Amino acid sequence: MDLQSLAVVLRAALSHAPDERNAAEASLAQFQYTPQHLVRLLQIIVDGNCDMAVRQVASIHFKNFVGKNWSPTDPEEKHIIPESDKSMVRENILGFITQLPPLLRAQLGESIKTLILADYPEHWSSLLPWVTHNLESQDQIFGALYVLRILARKYDNLVPITNPPIEVADLIKLICKIFWSSIYLEIPKQLFDPNVFNAWMVLFLNLLERPVPVEGQPLDPDARKSWGWWKVKKWIIHILNRLYTRFADMKLQRPESKTFAQMFQKNYAGKILGCHLQLLNAIRTGGYLPDRVINLILQYLTNSVTKNSMYQLMQPQIDIILFEIIFPLMCFNDSDQMLWDEDPHEYVRKGYDIIEDLYSPRTAAMDFVSELVRKRGKGNLQKFIHFIVEIFMRYNEASVEAKPYRQKDGALLAIGTLCDRLKQTEPYKAELERMLVQHVFPEFSSHVGHLRAKAAWVAGQYAHINFSDQNNFRKAMHCVISGLRDPELPVRVDSVFALRSFVEACKDLDEIRPILPQLLDEFFKLMSEVENEDLVFTLETIVDKFGEEMAPYALGLCQSLAAAFWRCMASSEAEEEVEDTGALAAVGCLRAISTILESISSLPHLFPQIEPTLLPILRKMLTSDGQDVYEEVLEIVSYMTFYSPTISLEMWGLWPLMMEALNDWAIDFFENILVPLDNYISRGTDQFIACKDPDYQQSLWRALSSIMTDQNMEDSDIIPAPKLIEVVFQNCKGQVDHWIEPYLRLTIDRLRKTAKPYLKCLLVQVIANTLYYNPSLTLVILHKLGVATEIFNLWFGMLQQVKKSGMRANFKREHDKKVCCLGLTSLITLPANHIPPEALERIFKATLELLVSYKDQVAESKRENEAAAEDLDGFDGDEDDEEIESDKEMGFDDEDGDEVSSVNFQRLREARGFQPHYDDDDDDSDDEFSDDEELQSPIDEVDPFIFFVDAIQAMQASDPARFQSLMQTLDFRYQALANGLAQHAEERKVEIEKEKSEKANAQ
Repeated sequence: MDLQSLAVVLRAALSHAPDERNAAEASLAQFQYTPQHLVRLLQIIVDGNCDMAVRQVASIHFKNFVGKNWSPTDPEEKHIIPESDKSMVRENILGFITQLPPLLRAQLGESIKTLILADYPEHWSSLLPWVTHNLESQDQIFGALYVLRILARKYDNLVPITNPPIEVADLIKLICKIFWSSIYLEIPKQLFDPNVFNAWMVLFLNLLERPVPVEGQPLDPDARKSWGWWKVKKWIIHILNRLYTRFADMKLQRPESKTFAQMFQKNYAGKILGCHLQLLNAIRTGGYLPDRVINLILQYLTNSVTKNSMYQLMQPQIDIILFEIIFPLMCFNDSDQMLWDEDPHEYVRKGYDIIEDLYSPRTAAMDFVSELVRKRGKGNLQKFIHFIVEIFMRYNEASVEAKPYRQKDGALLAIGTLCDRLKQTEPYKAELERMLVQHVFPEFSSHVGHLRAKAAWVAGQYAHINFSDQNNFRKAMHCVISGLRDPELPVRVDSVFALRSFVEACKDLDEIRPILPQLLDEFFKLMSEVENEDLVFTLETIVDKFGEEMAPYALGLCQSLAAAFWRCMASSEAEEEVEDTGALAAVGCLRAISTILESISSLPHLFPQIEPTLLPILRKMLTSDGQDVYEEVLEIVSYMTFYSPTISLEMWGLWPLMMEALNDWAIDFFENILVPLDNYISRGTDQFIACKDPDYQQSLWRALSSIMTDQNMEDSDIIPAPKLIEVVFQNCKGQVDHWIEPYLRLTIDRLRKTAKPYLKCLLVQVIANTLYYNPSLTLVILHKLGVATEIFNLWFGMLQQVKKSGMRANFKREHDKKVCCLGLTSLITLPANHIPPEALERIFKATLELLVSYKDQVAESKRENEAAAEDLDGFDGDEDDEEIESDKEMGFDDEDGDEVSSVNFQRLREARGFQPHYDDDDDDSDDEFSDDEELQSPIDEVDPFIFFVDAIQAMQASDPARFQSLMQTLDFRYQALANGLAQHAEERKVEIEKEKSEKANAQ
């Protein structure tokens, strides 16, 4: 029977006429065993164009037929549904769940239940992958959950099953993952019902206590840890840890969750701890636990150390935990040795990969020990150190064949892990140097590679202690340096890591200076062999310490770092993981290059030599390919364009790349792009003005106009734009008249829409800069646009606005005030027919007050700088200050790579006059910004006081009547201000001449 005929028969089965209905039912009974009958019924059920009543009859007939005939109960009964039909139904029925209305879905759900009971997993292996895929992709999440609920019913009596198949584990794992997702951010309200929550907890604890089946466990280690039943354990522990971190601390609870948290702590936290400790017994007895399971359990134990009730439960077993579980995990093991021998590069990667640390039992064991001695140090620290010392003694007393090498490795790791605590705790603090000499130094020459590596690492941890005998410091440092030539790669890498601490702690660089060339050679060799971020950090530290002394090696260092960068990028592209070591090391290489460029900033002749090495990186990474390293690349471009004697045409070739990126995707980096663009304009002004292919002026205008007219752009994102317009007009005086009107239109349009005070100030300063550039042309354009009165009223209003404290609300920086003074003073230089008398009076008075404010701010900055210099002069860096030493010991002086990079970049940005801005909307804040002492721009050579007095004197000479009229409008206060500024201008002339003379003599 074809599809259309079947639909007709089904409709007839609904007839009120008995004869017609009976005939239809007889027809269905006759054809129900024919091939494709079941498939056609399913097609009618899901056909949205078919009458709903017909679809309902089809669904009932489908359900009844499947229930009776899919899997006959009588073994001798013939299977009447062809296997091809069964296969087609299984392949299609799941996807129809979400397409059906509830009435039909219920019938189809019963049929799916029949199919699952009969066919899963033997004949329907694709079922669980379908559920998993649709849960993860969220394409049919409702359908997946619907099917999962049916699937779970098959295993309602799951726990009592003696030896459930592995498919059961896959199902439980999926349920656990769904539960985990449901509690990850917030606990669902249903779970706050004690009965519902208890039902889940009983299941989880039963599964956690239940031994993993022995049969079926894979022999391969990687396959074993991914085996379904171990995955179940992992996800259950994940869930319990999440609940514990959420509800174990009453101080963190909201009022509505306090009762639930108390119930969780009272009824479940201790039981979970007991289950965890039982699982950890496998470590004592030589059993198996996956690394991730151990890691998660130790996280639970570490979090329990700080909770009194939990620690009391743990305390009777603390010795077993410490010495029979935690310490063995800290020791070198068979897996370590296999990796060391077979793949030392992977050994190094795992040892320095922060992602690996998140899953590592050893890292979790170190964290537990650290937290235990930090929060429960009384008694625990002493007995743990006593245990470590006993291992040291046994090791020293044993013959070479019988020495516990792996235990010694674990003991050294423990000593290094506890360094912060030991460096500030007596009696251990006084014994650290002797401990290093007796138990660490001998291992530098050990025949066991991993002990040589651990000795270097521990020595680095203690490099900053006060050595009573400096020979011991020298010996440790030279042993670490010798480790750079060790035949074993992990030893070389750990030595590099340790060397950084010794370079930082070294008070006499003559200890390193004679061997610096050899040291750098070893670095180059190692960089060609391994991608390691810490290696680059150590190199940065050496460059920082030796500064200009690195000049002879700068080119070689940059070449090696560039080569390492390309290797890291190739590795990163081949690696699918998001946080791979190749990408991190690539960033480190670029930061190190920036550090080198900064160290040779006073030697500009070196930059053209280095440029060819860096250009390929810059060209490639200034495109969208370099989004992950864009900030670091822009920093290098900034150094190259600022410190090179001239900007080469090859470097100019990078301008279009930056503009293209800015127009496309790099708006978040606008503030970083600002720095090199300023360098191009200010240091390559002739090229910027003259070149028409590419047209740099036009490309800048297109980018800035697009950004400033974008209604969706936040004020904070636009801030670099007016700064760049300022750069153009200050550096290109007399050469860009045609740009005044377009930029004024753009600026005024944005000014009317701007809310942020800081951006308003910058936009007004664009107008001030155009006035300073060409006051008459600017004024003509403002009148042409019909905005002159509006703009000056706004400007003078902003100048008069003050906070509650009395401080200026706008134009806070010295630079802001100076630009406004130059712009306003330029108006004073215009003839009388340009500026009416009342406007001149207003401009004159506003400029007087602004100059006085500027003078006071400059004087205050000078006093602060002198005081800071005196403080530095009085600071003895070698002073044995216990408080400072304590800070170092606690790790407060550790250099963070990102911080170092941002500090270097900030120095350059400040040198270009682009200091960080702050949105200061708080009237109670009295910050008067003076962050632009290092500003470098063409107006540096212009003294605003002399410029103002010269303008007034020029007016007096050219138009005495106008000058006299102006003076008569001034009251006593303004006359006093004017006289004071005139006197200050004369003093400034003398000071400037003196500075020029001193500078000439110095040369």
